[in-house]
Amino acid sequence: MASRRGQMLDGVLLLDKPEGLSSNHALQRAKRTLDARKAGHTGTLDPFATGLLVCCLGRATKISGHMLEADKGYTATLRFGEETDSGDLTGHIVSQAAEGFSGVGRDELDAALEEFRGEIEQIPPMYSALKRDGKPLYEYARQGIELDRPARKVTIHKLELLSLDGLEADIAVQCSKGTYIRTLAQDIGRRLGCGAHLKALRRTRVGPFKLDDAIGLDALQAMPAPQTTLIALDALPAGLLPATTKQKDEEL
Repeated sequence: MASRRGQMLDGVLLLDKPEGLSSNHALQRAKRTLDARKAGHTGTLDPFATGLLVCCLGRATKISGHMLEADKGYTATLRFGEETDSGDLTGHIVSQAAEGFSGVGRDELDAALEEFRGEIEQIPPMYSALKRDGKPLYEYARQGIELDRPARKVTIHKLELLSLDGLEADIAVQCSKGTYIRTLAQDIGRRLGCGAHLKALRRTRVGPFKLDDAIGLDALQAMPAPQTTLIALDALPAGLLPATTKQKDEEL
């Protein structure tokens, strides 16, 4: 049997995923750059989205489950006046604001945002990786099939308006696991009566990890010793590693 390739590296890489790459593609490029044998990430970003991708190497992959459960932070740009089938700029326009629509006012947007703070219900989008009968929902959506999806409770811990020019708004969101920012944008547009979709998305936080501490893929690839960017197991935030990993560390 051929030996597996790469070094046995243990640690966490905070990667600033660039636009245009899938999360797995970005992970694989980082893995090759680090010459790592085993790696995984802790939550997918759509190809058009950028920001924090927590990549776990070696024994650090055991924290992936913890990170999937963690709260997330984002900055997002909403485009008003058009709703798309995917909820974001990659989809097809399915509805538009009434003729003469010139934008959204700050007072009405502030009032709408207030309704989405705290615990809310979301209907997951058809363009998602959630599965029905073993097949991702997006596969049904690509065939033009729409299935009933039960609403799920999520929590919006923070929803702040950063800027508004009438047709677009930048917002900051801190939310629980399972929150779809595409759906949030869509629901805000429906509440306003003009429609909206997600134009841009940047993840700024995953649990205790922040985008400010991340490194871009190009910068990582240009480093002579990229392994130095890894957060060692013993430097991870307290309580993050599962007991099985900590026990193995004690036995070494």
